[in-house]
Amino acid sequence: MTDLSEFTITHKWPPQHPDRLQLYSLPTPNGVKVSILLEELGLPYEAHLVNFSSNDQLTPEFMSLNPNNKIPAIIDPNGPDGQPLPLFESGAILIYLAEKTGRFMSKDLGRRYETIQWVMFQMGGIGPMFGQLGFFHKFAGKDYEDKRPRDRYVAESKRLLGVLDQRLESRRWIMGDDYSIADIATFPWIRNLIGFYEAGDLVGIKDFPHVLRALEQFVARPAVIRGLTIPG
Repeated sequence: MTDLSEFTITHKWPPQHPDRLQLYSLPTPNGVKVSILLEELGLPYEAHLVNFSSNDQLTPEFMSLNPNNKIPAIIDPNGPDGQPLPLFESGAILIYLAEKTGRFMSKDLGRRYETIQWVMFQMGGIGPMFGQLGFFHKFAGKDYEDKRPRDRYVAESKRLLGVLDQRLESRRWIMGDDYSIADIATFPWIRNLIGFYEAGDLVGIKDFPHVLRALEQFVARPAVIRGLTIPG
């Protein structure tokens, strides 16, 4: 049996199946990227809930795996050369799992880097900007008479949605006919912007019909439906 006891995080979240990939997460836009991909891949894994309400992410055990105290993070007991691999940052995990399995990212070198390019577009743009917009719109907006911070993020979110809408105008998915980790990285954030953040009207989401069309087909996928609630 695989022994993961050398990883301090397992002292707080003991694995029931140490031979399976261990996922430490929460059903947020960043968290569900990995659970959705794992569901799409059909890989055996064990999900552990990192509860922010009790500051699990700040415990020494969690920070031993991710010193940046953010979810998601994984331990793959069957990493490169058969050695366990601890990994954090959702984008890095998506790329790793896609390369490990040879799925949801082209093996063609040019297409591979183009896919990574769109994952980085989400990581560096959509995620941070939508997150700030959600903060100022849903949570802290009433505390700030000056609406310039909110309006700044509204404008940037609209710009990013425009870039994505143009990309999807003549494509089913971000990479064309092929569903990829670029879609898995991006559409949980679009869903969150419209749903949890309640900012659809604020950004004029109906002005981006190709984004809405792709989002609709994304959330209808069985693996997405399952992954959006993991960990439960």
